[in-house]
Amino acid sequence: MTEEIIIAGFGGQGVLSMGKILAYSGIMQDQEVSWMPSYGPEMRGGTANVTVILSDERISSPILNLFDTAIILNQQSMDKFESMVKPGGTLLYDPNGITHHPSRKDINIYRIEASKEAANLGLRKIFNMIVLGGYLKVKPVVGFDNVIRGIKKSLPERYHHLIPENEKAISRGLEIVEVVQTV
Repeated sequence: MTEEIIIAGFGGQGVLSMGKILAYSGIMQDQEVSWMPSYGPEMRGGTANVTVILSDERISSPILNLFDTAIILNQQSMDKFESMVKPGGTLLYDPNGITHHPSRKDINIYRIEASKEAANLGLRKIFNMIVLGGYLKVKPVVGFDNVIRGIKKSLPERYHHLIPENEKAISRGLEIVEVVQTV
């Protein structure tokens, strides 16, 4: 099994940390892992993306032109990465701020209202964990226990008191992800 993922959005949405948690979760499952961030100099508010590869075999290159899954969190990322999902692949997106929804007919498309849900819960900082939960419902590439271990590994110890909140957010994401189309 090899899963090649792009997570893309604005800096400050937790794009890079979501990728890092996925990568650590893969390590906890004894998978081969690649985590390659990309962001502009403006950071918060600018565009950011991260490529994550999880595999049972050695990874030959972290550079990808096509992805099994794209997790899209803003319009600029939708415009750039929708076409880079492999036919039969998966696109998961938060519709907040998206004006041109995905239009391809040869991929699986899922929507998760993570920003709305995070606002309703009064916990905007867990937005990315809601998205991660939705992704894991659609593609359970890593086990829940390993995700929690990945969070513990990636969060500085001073933030470990937030782990239960992150667990709840992931669980909520598992519940609210919606199918738009499957192929």
